Amino acid sequence: MNRRALAGLLAAGVALTATSRAVRAQPATKARPKANNIVLVHGLFADGSCWSEVISRLLQKGLRATAVQNPLTSLQDAVEATNRVLALQEGPTVLVAHSFAGMIATEAGIAPNVSALVYVAARAPDAGEDYTALAARFPAPPATAGIFFSQGWGWLGEEAFLRDFAGDLPADQARILFSVQAPFKRTLLADKTSHAAWREKPSWYAVSTEDRTINPDLERFMAKRMNATTIELKSSHLSLISHPDAIANLILAAAGQS
Repeated sequence: MNRRALAGLLAAGVALTATSRAVRAQPATKARPKANNIVLVHGLFADGSCWSEVISRLLQKGLRATAVQNPLTSLQDAVEATNRVLALQEGPTVLVAHSFAGMIATEAGIAPNVSALVYVAARAPDAGEDYTALAARFPAPPATAGIFFSQGWGWLGEEAFLRDFAGDLPADQARILFSVQAPFKRTLLADKTSHAAWREKPSWYAVSTEDRTINPDLERFMAKRMNATTIELKSSHLSLISHPDAIANLILAAAGQS
């Protein structure tokens, strides 16, 4: 065998080895069924009505949408409330979370009928991870300074709500949302997930680039870590209200309906 032929064989062997490694490195994938059920969970400083604009668009597409009323007392209570709703769904279901509710989706998303996860400017901790410590690796968002506590319960003050939480909404609309925010139990902030559903389920993430409630770079970090299909919206923390078409379309993609 001459030198040129030998070099060619060696090059082919190296290429074959590299290709084999690449194939082995890819996780096994299964065809994901279409989901006709969407379950949506709200976070702090809000209630289930914050999903109204998104829900109306999903209903127009013929999907079944249900908003969970997060009790805001403990992660366990919230997961139980979400699981009760998930148990009522027949067939594949997309679980959607905003803000703090990302903790809930990360825990409850292991339910067998959850086919995909959608995070909207949401927390996405790993199993057992201290989210507060994770967030501390990034500059604190302005809304943090606007949280008040009394007798173990917390809420976001009006100035911070209008400026840092709902900054791209009309003032009148933002004030209505402020009026219906539910207080949260302070101990809720220390709760940790025991599962990370995004490690098992396909995930989508909407980053709010103008977010003053969760640092946008933290959102990007979490989205990248979970290998989520990611979009970025020039939005406040409430993209589900200021950009309902984009959020609805992201959910439709996760449901295999787009």
